[in-house]
Amino acid sequence: MMIRAVPIGIGHYLPARVVENAEFEKTLATTDEWIRDRSGIERRHFAAEGETTSQMAIAAARAALDMAGLAASDIDAIVVATSTPDLTFPSCATMVQAGLGMERGFAFDIQAVCAGFVYALTTANALILSGQARRVLVIGAETFSKIMDWTDRGTCVLFGDGAGALILEAQDGAGDASDRGILATDLNSDGRYRDLLYVDGGVSSSQTTGVLRMEGREVFRHAVEKLAQTAHTALARAGVGADDVDWIVPHQANMRIIARTAQKMGVGLDRVIMTVQDHGNTSAASIPLALSVGVARGQIKTGDLLVCEAIGGGLAWGAVVMRW
Repeated sequence: MMIRAVPIGIGHYLPARVVENAEFEKTLATTDEWIRDRSGIERRHFAAEGETTSQMAIAAARAALDMAGLAASDIDAIVVATSTPDLTFPSCATMVQAGLGMERGFAFDIQAVCAGFVYALTTANALILSGQARRVLVIGAETFSKIMDWTDRGTCVLFGDGAGALILEAQDGAGDASDRGILATDLNSDGRYRDLLYVDGGVSSSQTTGVLRMEGREVFRHAVEKLAQTAHTALARAGVGADDVDWIVPHQANMRIIARTAQKMGVGLDRVIMTVQDHGNTSAASIPLALSVGVARGQIKTGDLLVCEAIGGGLAWGAVVMRW
């Protein structure tokens, strides 16, 4: 027997404002067709004026708690993955803790950009396996619309806002690949590639927020190679293969990256959860959003074997294999 971190609740939140591709045609030299062809994105959600990352995270967390039939007092820890917190400090996670009325346990943020949720899942799994927590609320939440250069058609059309939340609970497992819960993880980073995807501002460097900058072609090249590699590594650690996978739930950055990665893994697109067309790239929120939508659609069912993989600025990348 061994302890597993098992998913027991999932939920998400999307801002009310939906921005179709055609809206960008008013201010940029771009078209709906151009955006769809290069990214697969058709629309995305933008936070309202004054709507913050923590507010969206709280809404997603409440949805996950409702699904699990739990109260905030039943949670031992909150881990929020975000690159767009409300403030420099305190953490977004402590704001979520207060917003949920949770007066016990502990809360902290993780910043690994688009790979943030994979890093947060891995951290939550470690907290559960070590006995530090029995139930962990893991959230990915972003307001990337706040850090866009609205004159750069190569980046501003790609990103959106939203939040997703997953509750993990310690449960007994047999110790083999038939167990529900997280079976294996793999994390990587390489700071030599920091200039491929970054925000050109910061507290100690410029005392400004800055805007997102990206070398799209280079990011694409690294993404396809590294995502397939980390997924295979995590699958091998779990003692399963690509043929055993029911669903890939990837970071929703770009339809082409998702398709090429699935191809390199030998998995058909009919086994890939896809939400990028409706949400755009929501960074650390994209995987939990896709998980929540996949469950709501009836695609992801109890017992399904999932691979979640993501890459983001750093570069940082990784994968998690779990049985739902």
